[in-house]
Amino acid sequence: MPEEIDLTPTTSTGELATIAKRLRSHVIAMTGTAGSGHPGGSLSAADIVTTLYFKILRHDPRNPRWKDRDRFILSKGHAAPILYAALAENGYFPLQELSTLRRPGSSLQGHCDMTATPGVEMSSGSLGQGLSFGIGVALAGRLDARDYRVYVLLGDGECDEGQVWEAAMASAHFKLDNMVAIVDHNEQQIDGWNYEIMNLEPLAEKWKSFGWHVIEVDGHDFSQLISAFEKAKLIKGKPTAFIAKTVKGKGVSFMERNLDFHGKAPAPEEVKKALEELK
Repeated sequence: MPEEIDLTPTTSTGELATIAKRLRSHVIAMTGTAGSGHPGGSLSAADIVTTLYFKILRHDPRNPRWKDRDRFILSKGHAAPILYAALAENGYFPLQELSTLRRPGSSLQGHCDMTATPGVEMSSGSLGQGLSFGIGVALAGRLDARDYRVYVLLGDGECDEGQVWEAAMASAHFKLDNMVAIVDHNEQQIDGWNYEIMNLEPLAEKWKSFGWHVIEVDGHDFSQLISAFEKAKLIKGKPTAFIAKTVKGKGVSFMERNLDFHGKAPAPEEVKKALEELK
């Protein structure tokens, strides 16, 4: 288990980097213990999730269903380990529960279950559904005159799904300026590189053509991420999409850009090596 650190509601970029390493360590430890899971896409999204949960989101772990909370929706549901790590570090449930990942009876399954895990906003499984779910949540906020914001994290391979683009069209139609879609653009999916399976480029232009305000950002640069999230709050009349350039397996040398670790857990010796690198 990573060493304890002091986590505060407001954090500097240096503190965020420390927290992100801790969350990555949790991902390695829990998938290694489970012997299954998806470390690659969890690690690529670690800095995005860290920025949201420790800097941007308005949320209260003591009251997970607070009506005015911001909503984070994990559409790329196989990256559940990084969300679980962030939730546990925020106090939604004990850190010790992370070691129960994927066990029978655990509330921390391979894909998130909003009926079982405090802090989870959407049950996930099939890809491509999170943005549509986010539309409903964002529209509900408008109808209820609440000022919460909705953040949806998608995988770039997930953008192969037609439902993503139906939702993108609807989001712009309804002028959902209280919603941000973040594409974890690590350029890989389970079967290979995106350009080999289904070329997404020009990705930013696609989102723009659907009526979105688009911000291209380094998904591992905390200063850029914070600035982008703050800029998104100022955009009126249309939703915002981040194209967040990331590296699959980021933070662990032998996992970076290694397709094997899309859905393969590290072996015991690999866990040891990875945790050493993340110290």
